[in-house]
Amino acid sequence: MTADRVANENNGLQASHDTRRLRLFSGTSNPDLASEIGAYLGVPDGPRVIKRFADGELYIQIQESIRGCDVFLIQPTCAPVNDHLMELLIMVDACKRASCRQVTAVIPYYGYARADRKTAGRESITAKLVANLLTKSGVDRVLAMDLHSSQIQGYFDIPCDHIFGSPVLVDYLRSRAQGEVVVVSPDVGGVARARAFAKQMNDAPLAIIDKRRSAHNVAESLTVIGDVVGKTAILIDDMIDTGGTISQGAKLLQRTGAAKIFCCATHAVFSPPAIERLSQPGLFEEVVVTNSIPVQREFHFPQLKVLSVANMLGEAIWRIHQESSVSSMFR
Repeated sequence: MTADRVANENNGLQASHDTRRLRLFSGTSNPDLASEIGAYLGVPDGPRVIKRFADGELYIQIQESIRGCDVFLIQPTCAPVNDHLMELLIMVDACKRASCRQVTAVIPYYGYARADRKTAGRESITAKLVANLLTKSGVDRVLAMDLHSSQIQGYFDIPCDHIFGSPVLVDYLRSRAQGEVVVVSPDVGGVARARAFAKQMNDAPLAIIDKRRSAHNVAESLTVIGDVVGKTAILIDDMIDTGGTISQGAKLLQRTGAAKIFCCATHAVFSPPAIERLSQPGLFEEVVVTNSIPVQREFHFPQLKVLSVANMLGEAIWRIHQESSVSSMFR
């Protein structure tokens, strides 16, 4: 089911239900997304104070009664990840001490997700550590979007609803990617994601870029497995960080004969030098991302298109509040 269909079919349902026990509060990482979610639900972003003391310590106060309420805290843990994570933990503690019924951490982007396993001796599995911190802080449930790897959902000892931004991306790309389309995974690890995306794109064929990584944030693309000659290639990933993997993959697709190249990802991390790489003239037809992470105005470039996932997150929040199925949104 697409995001638009979900929105249209549930607007009347939402209007008929009581939202007096539903509360939304945003942190400082993405207040615009929280406002959009609130508009979808008809529930305003709740009043709170977030400030810093002279020594850098955070102070957070919830400024309305939430006793017995279902509280949803909207906070992607994007850069600066440590500040936003700590802010979320303090917000959780403030809500629990205010006698709310349940706290759900809505984390559109889950920081530290790439540290999901040990690849060398004496490393931390930080994705699991963050899950432990959230659980111990008092979070009752987590709502996350496009986790870097599916096993992270199992790191939580509390319910974790995992939703996907792909319906929003697919809705847009169906109208933009003309001609014969091939969906391309930028590496072998993303094949499952690309295969699911290709199925949504009217069962488009799949291609894979064989990549060798020599160091963190450094990738060398070697060859394309699959037919891309004369086709519109859609490179799909969960996030774009420095843009090295995506830009090298796009150049390889050009050399292999792709007619047009679209790039899409849910999370626009955009660490330097991502903007310089992605905005190269003649490389991408469009770079399509969502607002799970706020994209600052200075990071915008002509090929960039930012789509909103607010309605999808809002619908998931509504279903959690109503104790109905979240997974059925994607059937």
